[in-house]
Amino acid sequence: MEKQQALFTPELPLTSLRTIKRALSLLDQHLREPGVTFTSTQAARDWLRLKMGTLEREEFIVLYLNNQNQLLAHETLFTGTISHIEVHPREVVKRALYFNAAAVIFAHNHPSGEVTPSQADKAITQRLVQALMLVEIRVPDHLIVGGRQIFSFAEHGLL
Repeated sequence: MEKQQALFTPELPLTSLRTIKRALSLLDQHLREPGVTFTSTQAARDWLRLKMGTLEREEFIVLYLNNQNQLLAHETLFTGTISHIEVHPREVVKRALYFNAAAVIFAHNHPSGEVTPSQADKAITQRLVQALMLVEIRVPDHLIVGGRQIFSFAEHGLL
């Protein structure tokens, strides 16, 4: 059963879907290579744009990093509706500790394409930062993906 494409997105030909899937796989492998760090977020941005740009529901992804900001793992922790997602700090902390992460980067999408963070986005980000600070896990960034655009909390001084 194929995942339904977003209503505003034209259905892609099978060859294009295969190309996107291969690109995601290559970017994922690159992000896991020894020495690849998240000091520059361009590779992560490209990966997130491909992975989340056409989703029809909000998803909250966490990238778990080691002390050198190298990717340990990533996972979708929460899935929501077309305009809302409920994020539980307890679950985020629990999973970060499970992966023994020294840092985490959050990413979620706005299916509307508007990347400006809402007050709820800002509030949950602060709650997550405070909860993770208690167990000495850094939060270098929170990215919002809206189609091809990505908003960075760090670049806008919101972290």
